[in-house]
Amino acid sequence: MEFQITRDYRNELLNRREVHFTLAYDGATPSRAQILGKFSALMNASESLVVLDSMKKQFGTMELRGVARIYDDEESLKMTERDYLIKRSAPKAAEAE
Repeated sequence: MEFQITRDYRNELLNRREVHFTLAYDGATPSRAQILGKFSALMNASESLVVLDSMKKQFGTMELRGVARIYDDEESLKMTERDYLIKRSAPKAAEAE
């Protein structure tokens, strides 16, 4: 998996970074959990503060385009983000509880 950041800007009003990226991969499409882990490591951010919003893939290509948001703190994340996106981006251990 190879990430290419296409747009990275700071949204001071919502206390977050908004990152648009292109991901090139080999084989099967990676899962959200795999993408979240690699993206968090690349951006030096905690997985619990990163939300993957949209990931769109074109048929026949081995790349996808996505949007992620990296929040400064948990409070800003919960005030701003929709509940289903928080649950979807949560690590698997937190979902089992």
